Amino acid sequence: MKKYQNFTYIFIIFFLISGCKKPEKKVTENDNSMEIIISCGEENNLEKYLNDGWNITKQYSEEKVCSWKTVAASKNCDLERDKGCKIVEPDEIGEERIYLLEK
Repeated sequence: MKKYQNFTYIFIIFFLISGCKKPEKKVTENDNSMEIIISCGEENNLEKYLNDGWNITKQYSEEKVCSWKTVAASKNCDLERDKGCKIVEPDEIGEERIYLLEK
């Protein structure tokens, strides 16, 4: 039973770590089209692509959670001693912008 419990904790930790990555710029490129995703106000080099002859054919934005925080589930919860009363909720909400470019 103890091994199963340890496996469960490892799985939960792995799940939380993999879901809380730092937002990063993604660029997907084919021969004549490209998609650039910019999340949470990060720096971008969209001007570089526009100067290289790429044109924006479509752009849209979506709301995205940029960071998470751990809070107590109730007023009587002691976060340091009672591990079972923690919940994770969004801390900072930002914007993810998606640009579709064609040459």
